[in-house]
Amino acid sequence: MKRAPRTNGSTESLRRQETAEERTKEVKEVAGQVRVPRTVFEMVKDMDGPVEDPAEEEEQENEAVRKKKAAAEQAAARERAAQRQLMATQELVDTEKNYLKHLQICTVTIRSNLQKLQPPLANLDGMFQHIDEVMDVSGRLLSLLDQAQMQPSDPQYLETLCKAFLNMSRDIEMAYKEYLANYNNITEIENGYKQKEALWMEMVKVIKSSAPEVNASTLSFFLVMPVQRIARYPLLLQTIQKHTDVQHPAYALLEQTAHTAVQLNCRINEYKRFREVGENRYKKTENLTIKDKINRLSGHSIAKKTARLSQYIKHETGMVPKVKDEEFDALVGFFYILEKAITELHDNMDAYLSHLQWFLSCRTEEADLDLEGEKAALFSKEITVALRQWIYPAYEARLKTLVFKPLCSLRELMTGPRNLIRKRQDKLLDFEMIEEKSNLNYDEQAVANTYKTINTLLLTELPQFNGKALQLLWATLGAFSCLQKDLAADMEQLVTSFTHQLPHSYLDSRAFWEWAEGSVLEEARRLEALCQSVQDELNAPIVQVRLNTDSVSEKWLKALMDKYNPEKIYQLTGPVVATRDLDLTLNKGELVAVISEMDTRGDRRRWLVDAGGPRGYVPASKLTRYQHVTTDPPPPSPHLTATSIGPGSRRHSYTLGAQPVVSMTLPCFQVYAGYDFTARSSHEVSLRAGEPVRVVDPHDKRGNTEWSLVEVRGQRGYVPSNYLAMLPSVVASPTLPYH
Repeated sequence: MKRAPRTNGSTESLRRQETAEERTKEVKEVAGQVRVPRTVFEMVKDMDGPVEDPAEEEEQENEAVRKKKAAAEQAAARERAAQRQLMATQELVDTEKNYLKHLQICTVTIRSNLQKLQPPLANLDGMFQHIDEVMDVSGRLLSLLDQAQMQPSDPQYLETLCKAFLNMSRDIEMAYKEYLANYNNITEIENGYKQKEALWMEMVKVIKSSAPEVNASTLSFFLVMPVQRIARYPLLLQTIQKHTDVQHPAYALLEQTAHTAVQLNCRINEYKRFREVGENRYKKTENLTIKDKINRLSGHSIAKKTARLSQYIKHETGMVPKVKDEEFDALVGFFYILEKAITELHDNMDAYLSHLQWFLSCRTEEADLDLEGEKAALFSKEITVALRQWIYPAYEARLKTLVFKPLCSLRELMTGPRNLIRKRQDKLLDFEMIEEKSNLNYDEQAVANTYKTINTLLLTELPQFNGKALQLLWATLGAFSCLQKDLAADMEQLVTSFTHQLPHSYLDSRAFWEWAEGSVLEEARRLEALCQSVQDELNAPIVQVRLNTDSVSEKWLKALMDKYNPEKIYQLTGPVVATRDLDLTLNKGELVAVISEMDTRGDRRRWLVDAGGPRGYVPASKLTRYQHVTTDPPPPSPHLTATSIGPGSRRHSYTLGAQPVVSMTLPCFQVYAGYDFTARSSHEVSLRAGEPVRVVDPHDKRGNTEWSLVEVRGQRGYVPSNYLAMLPSVVASPTLPYH
């Protein structure tokens, strides 16, 4: 039986079944991939396990994004800070190089061109004082950075910069503080130039032509740069520190460097303030009259001076103990010793130069010295002329330049510290009165600050001043010794050129020294005899005689007799030189009137006298009572006869058994020429200072007492009366008739 249709149907059904199975399999695969929504039961069933919230996941994603963004911003900030740090470092180095370049232009190019101006600028070097030290420290700082051979971008460059600045901080402070303290003088000098319009315009022209690229017209444009530069160091270093990471290896060193720069500026400002207090207020000397000082008085100044006087009296009476500062007292004591030495040396050198000029004015070669031999006289004149015209003038010029002028300058320098020391004493008295107060007002605080400033300034600078002044004093004395040595060498060379022509030059050494010793001893004996004769003349007793040689003496004696009792008239037995206050300097033989036989302290060794105008004290031992002598000569002694032996001497013989009667040695007043006078006509006669003169008439033919007719050296003529001087002269025994 045929079952064909059945077969076809079952085959198709089998095909359908396989196809369904394949589809079911595909659906299951798809269902495994597709997320089917869960039921509430399934959701509740899974609550016990972890559940992820989509909002939380989003928040976490946002946080991660923010962190990434913050990290990126921080990295960018660090990059910007590093860039700014590099720029600030580069600015410090570049501005330092530019600053040094401008100073070099000013001190080299502009200065040399200004020195060529005619007439030369007064005190031009004062404007550039201490600027070389500033340029030196700036150049050394740049040199240390160049030696490192690094760029500002190198990590180690910042550390190198800080170390270089710290190592040179002391030198920077010393250079800049002196320059800044002197800056006020620079501005004063420049203002002085501006007062002269033509000169100032010429200076501006020179400055512009010397530095056309800078476009500067004044010196202060350059000279103010150090003042600005020292203040920029802290700002630049603090800028670098601001942009430097705290974790940077050189951050601690950079912080120390910035702090050092700030402290350096503070110390320089304090030093400048000290100098201004000392120089501007108390080192200036003022020559005020009494009227000016009185006009300056006010109620405040009188009260202040009264308080100081009261405090000083309390110190002296022991009511208030004095404040003692041994260090300061030692400095001041040495200063006063130094000042006294400089003053005395200056006065002695001044007198020495005056004597040297007086010596040069003497023409000893014109005098006849009565030397033995023609060669000796000729050589003496030639040597004297060479000394007076060449050797001594050159020596005098060098002495003034190397010794006297430095001493004058050094003496003037002592004025400032001396005034400052005195002002410190005044301020100390003010400070002691307010020291114990707990609360000070503004004026009292100013007084305290002023005293502390002056005291600190003196303790700091007075030792340096004493040391420098002592060095200058020693240098001056050394220069004087060298000048004396050179003078001796020149004189030896001069004399040596003539000595070989003298007879003693051919003697052997032993014979020469015997001759030299004998000559010196012989001259010494002659000099001793001359000194003894002069001493005998000065010590000769004075016995008064009628003053009939000069009308002025008669008038003065008559005035004393009319004004004082004759017993009060005394005469000086010797010259008197003033040694104390109110003492008089008088010549031997002068007449005075005794006012009091003691001084104000009851000392009877000093008498108060009237010397014809000035009144003062003289030693009582130098006075003898004046006895007026009558015009009649004393009667001749019957026991004394005189036999003339020669024209220059007189011997006395006495009769046997007779008692000798000693005759008195009577002085008279001799008229001398007080000054040199050169005759200008045939009616006048020339005088030499010190030569004796005989007055013929104390007036001229018209009765004018301004001219006197005198006789000198056998010549008669008129001379000015005020050129004559009357001095006592002790003569031999008066011419008396002997029987």
